[in-house]
Amino acid sequence: MIFDYNVIWEALPLYFGGLVTTLKLLALSLFFGLLAALPLGLMRVSKNAVVNMSAWLFTYVIRGTPMLVQLFLIYYGLAQFETVRESFLWPWLSSATFCACLAFAINTSAYTAEIIAGSLRATPNGEIEAAKAMGMSRIKMYKRILLPSALRRALPQYSNEVIMMLQTTSLASIVTLIDITGAARTVNAQFYLPFEAYITAGLFYLCLTFILVKLFKLAEHRWLGYLAPRKH
Repeated sequence: MIFDYNVIWEALPLYFGGLVTTLKLLALSLFFGLLAALPLGLMRVSKNAVVNMSAWLFTYVIRGTPMLVQLFLIYYGLAQFETVRESFLWPWLSSATFCACLAFAINTSAYTAEIIAGSLRATPNGEIEAAKAMGMSRIKMYKRILLPSALRRALPQYSNEVIMMLQTTSLASIVTLIDITGAARTVNAQFYLPFEAYITAGLFYLCLTFILVKLFKLAEHRWLGYLAPRKH
């Protein structure tokens, strides 16, 4: 088997264009997913049964259904309703980029909410007691003590979620977007070289994963260094 380097070399601009699309999808999905996950995570640790169960139901449904199904429901499913097509939302919902970002953001918000909720539940009692001893209100305690502490401890788990979301963005090619996987599909369709096309895409994802892992390691060293065992 001979690897056709010439075809891949000529297709590199297409792959780098797909890289930009992948990074854009990943950044937007993570940003809006984290924004939604923060209140959802707080709801998951609420003592109010209605609030807690509402957030639990959302995360249970989203985590219990395939990402591909969610993407199809948003991109293809909503278009079948005339009220949606005639609404002011249609210019956005008819955009593959918007629908992909929306589906990815909803999906990651459910997983991230559970990560944040788990970190909040694992908060040492000493931190809570110290905040109460300082006379902090509940809102101020969450703002200054609990959330910052929980977000720091959640970094290792959240890094896994970010890497999983990077792999998930490959589904965007199914709704006509030319991301890294979409570039590979295009090369394969033009030259009938599936091995070369997809091994190149895999190398792009591998490099991105390596960079993300390194960045999160630096973040953990910066914000979780105080939890590391002390050297004697």
